[in-house]
Amino acid sequence: MTKPDFLDLSPEVADALAGNRAVVALESTIIAHGMPYPRNVETARAVEAIIREEGAVPATIAVLAGRLTIGLDDAALERLGQVPDVAKLSRRDLPSILARGGDGATTVAATMIAAHLAGIGIFVTGGIGGVHRGAEESFDISADLEELARTPVAVVCAGAKSILDLPKTLEYLETRGVPVIGYGTGSFPAFYSRSSGIELSQRCDDPKEAAAILRAQAALGYPGGAVIANPIPEADALPAEKMDSVIGQALREADAQGVAGKDVTPFLLGRIVEITGGKSLEANIALVKHNARIGARIAMALAG
Repeated sequence: MTKPDFLDLSPEVADALAGNRAVVALESTIIAHGMPYPRNVETARAVEAIIREEGAVPATIAVLAGRLTIGLDDAALERLGQVPDVAKLSRRDLPSILARGGDGATTVAATMIAAHLAGIGIFVTGGIGGVHRGAEESFDISADLEELARTPVAVVCAGAKSILDLPKTLEYLETRGVPVIGYGTGSFPAFYSRSSGIELSQRCDDPKEAAAILRAQAALGYPGGAVIANPIPEADALPAEKMDSVIGQALREADAQGVAGKDVTPFLLGRIVEITGGKSLEANIALVKHNARIGARIAMALAG
């Protein structure tokens, strides 16, 4: 694939890709919109360090001054973590922000697009987007799901964000032919909690097995990616019943305040942090770090 002119790879990422070494993509919306400063930047640096500990190269992705940048330095991480009103970029937003020379943080969908353009096949995040609760009336469905059906990048995550309608999210992925593979589990994780109670038809238990599944998918010529659903560590998980109550409260508040569109997820995550007294933020950080370790190991197995 010919790389577009607006794509910038850091020297570290470019060297790793040229040498066929393991590279792991990371989104930047979690920095700009997912966590408060300074925890967002601290977490971003910690996640990159974990990936390096496992032998892979981290590639945090964002749009900076109209350049789709693969691999950010410390100054860029700080900039994304502190500057207010950084644009939140999904598939539909990329052409405009690139043409205008603006800055933006990439969601799961946009990060997958950028990773594929760069030749990176593994991407680590916290949780994917999905079908929102009440979507039968609002038609609010994350572009992440369609991206998973069309872009060949495997996403290591703690399932979908539990503020979503998880059964409908899995139905959508099944309809679009996206493999959802439980990593060390037979049930779909619920982000803050280890299990949603929804059984999965596919499971793998180590990085080599995950890599073998991804190789087989590529050999079949499937156009899309895969979800590697990795549960939050047990020590960091929050009780599912309690989180359902908290999420319900946050959803009612969002509805009462007229929060809609791309503002819904940041609002809900922020309120959940407030309602839980910060416990959900600690869980979020723990699951992202855990996903980074597993994602790096899978990337190493693929490269090896």
